[in-house]
Amino acid sequence: MQVNDRERTAARLLRSSAKKSYDPEVDIDWDAPLAEGKPYIPFHRSSLYGTPMWDGLSDEQRIELTKHEFASIASNGLWFEVLLMQMLLKEFYVSDPRTNHAQYALTEIADECRHSTMFAKAVDRVGAPAYGPLPLLHLGGRVLPAVLKGPSAYASILVAEEILDRFQRDQMNDEDVQPLVRMVNRIHVLEEARHVTFAREEVVRRMAECNPAERAYHQYWTALVSWAICFSLINPNVYKAVGLRPRDAHRAAWRNPHFLDTLHWGGEKIMAFLDEAGLVGKPGMRFWKKANLIR
Repeated sequence: MQVNDRERTAARLLRSSAKKSYDPEVDIDWDAPLAEGKPYIPFHRSSLYGTPMWDGLSDEQRIELTKHEFASIASNGLWFEVLLMQMLLKEFYVSDPRTNHAQYALTEIADECRHSTMFAKAVDRVGAPAYGPLPLLHLGGRVLPAVLKGPSAYASILVAEEILDRFQRDQMNDEDVQPLVRMVNRIHVLEEARHVTFAREEVVRRMAECNPAERAYHQYWTALVSWAICFSLINPNVYKAVGLRPRDAHRAAWRNPHFLDTLHWGGEKIMAFLDEAGLVGKPGMRFWKKANLIR
């Protein structure tokens, strides 16, 4: 991809952002009552769906579990957004601010600031903790912006964004899901479409410039971060909300064929792209399989 193509894409995305961007502060009715008897994610997307533990829960407990799983996914989504903003700011810092590409990076950062606020307000509104990632992964997040660079930085962003995007597209038109959650999903999906275009083109352009050693480096780090993303989506502490022992329930989830199928389904589109772009290879294969993104 030539630089002029890069600039044309950025200019188009800037125009799209100017025409249609949301402000969650005003576009979501945060004071509207939560719907009685509606789950926060579809039951069949719950990490325990289909297990003996799930069978032992009442409908009220199942709804409560989906509330806390939603809060875990949203608060981890917020964490991913903050890491993304750090990486984009690093990119902008060494860019020519006159270019469309640099200006779109700032525009995306502004979008992600609003999304982070939206996720935070949504977790608060449903009355659940902001679980975030496990402590070890949280510590890893402090070093990732220094380690990730170039195509692996953009690819890692894409894995987080596109898995979340597939979950949200599945739910935003599902009338059985809480209306508040559906609106949060709809806003994120519509704005993330621009971010995905931007990141995919950067991955393709930068991978074309890599030598074999660099390709292996980016393959390894993309796979490792992708495993961390999948592993952190559901914080084990969510299970306390329905009286389950976190360690046992977390182990059951990661042995649950339904949940593993959901993770694989969530990553289908992005994995096909990453494979085509040359980011799926032997250096990271163990982590792709641990994440259930490759079988």
